[in-house]
Amino acid sequence: MSSIWQTDTELPSFPQLKGNVRTDVLIIGGGVAGILTAYFLKQSGINCMLVEKNRICHGTTAGTTAKITVQHGLIYHKLLKSGGIEKAQKYLRANQLAADKFAELCKDTDCNYEIKDSYVFSTDNIQKIYDELSALDRIGHHAVFCENIPLPLQVCGAVKFTDQAQFHPLKFLYGISKKLPIYEHTSVREMRGNTAVTEHGEIRAEQVIVTTHFPFINKHGSYFLKLYQHRSYMLALENAQDVGGMYVSDSKTGLTFRNYGKYLILGGGDHRTGKQGGGWSEMRRFVKQHYPNAKEYCHWAAQDCMSLDDIPYIGEYSARTSKLYTASGFNKWGMTGSMLSAMLLCDMVQDKQNELADIFSPSRSILKPQLFINGFEAVTNLLSISGKRCPHMGCALKWNSAEHSWDCPCHGSRFDESGKCLNNPANGDM
Repeated sequence: MSSIWQTDTELPSFPQLKGNVRTDVLIIGGGVAGILTAYFLKQSGINCMLVEKNRICHGTTAGTTAKITVQHGLIYHKLLKSGGIEKAQKYLRANQLAADKFAELCKDTDCNYEIKDSYVFSTDNIQKIYDELSALDRIGHHAVFCENIPLPLQVCGAVKFTDQAQFHPLKFLYGISKKLPIYEHTSVREMRGNTAVTEHGEIRAEQVIVTTHFPFINKHGSYFLKLYQHRSYMLALENAQDVGGMYVSDSKTGLTFRNYGKYLILGGGDHRTGKQGGGWSEMRRFVKQHYPNAKEYCHWAAQDCMSLDDIPYIGEYSARTSKLYTASGFNKWGMTGSMLSAMLLCDMVQDKQNELADIFSPSRSILKPQLFINGFEAVTNLLSISGKRCPHMGCALKWNSAEHSWDCPCHGSRFDESGKCLNNPANGDM
């Protein structure tokens, strides 16, 4: 079940770390956020190393739709309502800086970087579209209302952002990672202060950055309350449609569209990890109805960490930890989220002030409605009777018949039929 990005890209290999070592900055997690952070630190002349328990870009990064956009659903109306104009403007400016940095770096990398327009559409609520356009006007960003878009759906309207981008994420990341100090098959079993304990030794670091998708250190930060995970399902189709841009529904369980070469990438069937959802069967029914001549080239799934307020957690792991940082909760917008994380974290480890950092602080208030939903899911599943329990915090696992895996509804850990861990925060097998 490889993604389309994995089918035409040669995976580089890196050695396993053995023995006891020292470094100024240790990065744990070899996805897009970790690799970009290592890249910027190396450029700044900082002694660092990155460790990955499997292979780099093998997890969530491989499953992305790889849209580089500051249009993150209909978020600006929400930000304006919850935090005012300054907060919404800061969020937009931060993500624009991230998108601009991608444009700069992709000039030197053969990664199918293309400028595309981006659209968020609604099939049933035109007022949400109007509200978003009004919010964007108030914060000074030009957007376009579209009544019709070239998709086989009945929509009531869409918000269009011009001059966004898409690319091939693995070609880009493999290109910039070749000369970085990366160690694969190096699993961090536990942290003792800023010392990482692996299977084959210890890594002593002055500062540690955790970019493991879901932060794996439970005793700090309460991420088991602040995050939950969401699964999405993708098909790459031949002989389907050139949609000419990037499209996503305003609903978390809606559809997403973009092209890569001759393929149409269609996503949907979403659900909270450990719950029931449409999966690939829902997607294939849509294809049969709307693209009857299409041929399925490959299919895959992705998993995303969702924060309480739709804003990522980037910064100090908690208010009580020193020289320990993290980046997570990208809410399905991991490209700009990861680039922004790398830029902010690189500043933080050098004690540089960044005026945009405050709205992403992991220590901000967690009194949001989603907190109580997450708490209810955790309590319900902890009390459920099941022979299969998650080693992360003991929740009852649910069988995922579509992917033949045991999934945790509490925090999103997943395990294959034999019990091998597929997705964290669990840091070991079932």
